[in-house]
Amino acid sequence: MNIFATRLNYDTQEETLRNRFEEYGEVESVRVIMDRMSGRSKGYGFVEMPNDDEALNAIENLNDSVLDGRTIVVKKAEPRERNDRGRSRDNRF
Repeated sequence: MNIFATRLNYDTQEETLRNRFEEYGEVESVRVIMDRMSGRSKGYGFVEMPNDDEALNAIENLNDSVLDGRTIVVKKAEPRERNDRGRSRDNRF
């Protein structure tokens, strides 16, 4: 299951996020999204957990928990909406 984690501290590292989620089961991958221009975290990321029961348990326990001094929001990731040109809705030029 792909999990969306937001309201992350801008200093939160992928390793920290991985360690927190591994408390609830196997973590396949972790990605903190970085701004291309500044190289700074955008304050959100994605965690992939192969076992749905473990993932749901992680979501339930980590949503509204504190990580690196910030209360984070954790939920199941939803696919991006696409526009009529096949691009993501939030893809801007």
